[in-house]
Amino acid sequence: MTHSRRDAIKLGAIGIGAAAAPLAAVPGSARLPNILWLVSEDNNPYIGAYGDKVAHTPHIDSLAKKGILYRNSYSDAPVCAPSRFAILTGINPESCSPAQHMRADAKLPSQFKTYPELMRQAGYYCINNPKTDYNCDVDPKAIWDVQGIDGHWRNAPKDKPFLCVFNTGTSHEQHVCQRDAGRVKPEDVRIPAFLPDTETTRRDYAEYYNIMENMDGEIGNWLSQLKNDGLDEDTIVFYYGDNGGVLPRSKRYCYEEGLRVPLIVYIPPKWQHLAPARPGSVIDAPVTLIDLPATLLSIAGIAQPAQMTGTALAGHRIGAPKSYAFGFRDRMDERYDLVRTVTDGRWRYIRNYMPHRALGQHVGFEWDVQASYREWNALHLAGKLTDEQDRFFQPKAFEELYDLQADPDEVNNLIDHPAGLTAARRLRTALDRHMLAINDNGFLPEGAKGEGYFESRDRSIYPLKRLMLVAAAAARRDPRNLKRFATLLDSPVVAVRTWAARGLLILGEDARPAKDALARVVASDPADPVRIVAAEALVGLGEPVEAVALLARLADEDNMLPIRIQAYDALSNIGRAAIPALPVIRKAANAQLRRFIDPEYPKRMAMYLVATLEGSYDPTQEGLSPQACQNATKSPNMFMGPPPSAAWES
Repeated sequence: MTHSRRDAIKLGAIGIGAAAAPLAAVPGSARLPNILWLVSEDNNPYIGAYGDKVAHTPHIDSLAKKGILYRNSYSDAPVCAPSRFAILTGINPESCSPAQHMRADAKLPSQFKTYPELMRQAGYYCINNPKTDYNCDVDPKAIWDVQGIDGHWRNAPKDKPFLCVFNTGTSHEQHVCQRDAGRVKPEDVRIPAFLPDTETTRRDYAEYYNIMENMDGEIGNWLSQLKNDGLDEDTIVFYYGDNGGVLPRSKRYCYEEGLRVPLIVYIPPKWQHLAPARPGSVIDAPVTLIDLPATLLSIAGIAQPAQMTGTALAGHRIGAPKSYAFGFRDRMDERYDLVRTVTDGRWRYIRNYMPHRALGQHVGFEWDVQASYREWNALHLAGKLTDEQDRFFQPKAFEELYDLQADPDEVNNLIDHPAGLTAARRLRTALDRHMLAINDNGFLPEGAKGEGYFESRDRSIYPLKRLMLVAAAAARRDPRNLKRFATLLDSPVVAVRTWAARGLLILGEDARPAKDALARVVASDPADPVRIVAAEALVGLGEPVEAVALLARLADEDNMLPIRIQAYDALSNIGRAAIPALPVIRKAANAQLRRFIDPEYPKRMAMYLVATLEGSYDPTQEGLSPQACQNATKSPNMFMGPPPSAAWES
């Protein structure tokens, strides 16, 4: 039976206050329950309990039978570090830039507390084993009682309840590079309509199902330990994935396979008064992982701080069911994009603010670890894909709308279809309201003045409503906005000038009347992000000399990393016009990096760019060597956190 919530929601939505404060005691709760979080990486619900007939996940299935399964659960971002920032802080990453970018070092305001700090104040002994990857400047050792591979509830004081987080890296994306025989065979899997149905793709899918079975065994081992220690009936157990899966068009992309995650909560009979529904229930209302810290605080009996935007799913005060789950994409490793999305569980609406960029931009690590990406790319270059399969490598529509019931592969865009008009209107409005409510920072160029939770609320630096209008106008590719964009190139606001220049870039040849204005920006604008976008636009209008020279100079090693990435991004998208920059590009491609000290994104971009400009690029020649793959799969926590902040400076 499906329940959207327990028949009577307890006490309404969780209170929002300026600081954590105790709630009224609940009769019968003499002490607090233990809490165990079991976290898997990079996986959709390839799980039997979610209806997957191919999956073999008996331990997670068993947990679901006696727990509560959230059918429409989503990560806030389709990648780990921004998603983990949201879970740690309860703050939308895109409202505390640069936390929304993959692999960054955002500054968490000192007055904001993370959930382990608040839970420790409530009396919990807090353990994290081992992954952090919080995408911000929080010191993990300062917020946890125990941080690292030695953390276990068995080492917790007996006079305190514990909050113990175990992370398994078994399903992380680098493991798909291995080739191990398992229960699931290539002929057993279904290949979605957007992918070519090849032996390579089938092998990757089968490999991933078998990885999921291995991960399920780890979950079962932890649950057995809990039972053997006599703690299973005094411990609330959460199992969830930190972001969507890694198979093609999953991780890093704002479709169901990039954002949808498993979430199962088991609440023992002793603590059923904290549950939102009866054991064995399925909750269909959409939830996101940003609801998790609110849920912990509600279980502990303390109110969530004002900056936390989630809704408690269980505890003393359970929030009313939500109508929508929101998601986003900004920079993913070395590639920039700006995507915002919302779903109600039936429909998914996607807004692409940078539709001139291909959906499937080349991401070095993505291509390295997964053979099906490399083969997909090779078939594209050979012209052997159907239109549906080739869409991944093409510029995007400004808006997308999918009926998830009729079209689970999300290939039939209904944005202009009569059947989708009502849903599109409703979801557009919901997304706009959400972006304004959280103060979405996505329109601010990375590295520009105004980054940060409070800084971005200065409307003289970041006029969000105005920027949303300008960015939407840019993405619509309407030549009637030409004069508007040209005028806005003189705005005193860096972000406005950036989006005005991007509007002209997206217009392409239709922007020719603004060529002189763009040349002026390239020559004299004080903000490098504006100059980079204008330079790319100017190259498209046949004026490459000064523009390419600027991009080469900004891509060189003396500039801040975000500026270098933005310059390389532009160079990657101007085709053979980038050839004069080859000396700089080759220098970066041949650079010897010191791991965890030197940033690797410029080198990745430069290596790819050299190959494409010299005509030698062959995606089938990419990929980890067998030894490198073996080393990667033996190191499930090889990506535990952001690079040192020094890597983001000159």
